[in-house]
Amino acid sequence: MPTRDFVTVVSGVPRSGTSLLMQMLVAGGLPVLSDAARGPDPDNLRGYHELEAVRRTREDPSWLADAVGHAVKVIHSLAVHLPLDRAYRVLLVRRPWPEVLASQRAMLARRGEHEDAISPELAVEVFEAELEALARWAAEAPRVALLTLGYPELVADPPRGAAEMARFLGGGLAVEAMAAAVDPSLRRQRGG
Repeated sequence: MPTRDFVTVVSGVPRSGTSLLMQMLVAGGLPVLSDAARGPDPDNLRGYHELEAVRRTREDPSWLADAVGHAVKVIHSLAVHLPLDRAYRVLLVRRPWPEVLASQRAMLARRGEHEDAISPELAVEVFEAELEALARWAAEAPRVALLTLGYPELVADPPRGAAEMARFLGGGLAVEAMAAAVDPSLRRQRGG
């Protein structure tokens, strides 16, 4: 396996498919940073693959000391706060807004929580602005590379998406295993 002298960051808005990317990377043999504090549940049957310390990155990015050569999930709005003292390769997953919003509504309903008072249109506007900020950050930072992946395309053609991810990350990943980790039946929300 090649030496990866960068941090692989998996990012996207909530319910966009970041957990799927993490599952693919695990299957492909890339070590991930995860504490399993948030395990599988009805909203994510294979788990979230998150690291709780990431939520405190603005105040305490010390978790990054162990991150080089690993993949870690970082929510889109927090990724721009990663310190630029190291290199990052960011895998950004994009999912159609109707699917994201439907998935978020279904998750909140299962948990008995109410939706925010914010309208879907305003939520999309805010998400888009945050994603544009992430793209600008990646374009302007000298040691950050960004690959955007479409969730529907990834589910429809896992071998192609897995190969694209593996190339972007310098090769040496088990591409067939990555593709096999995609279960199209888990794409339960397809619009509003």
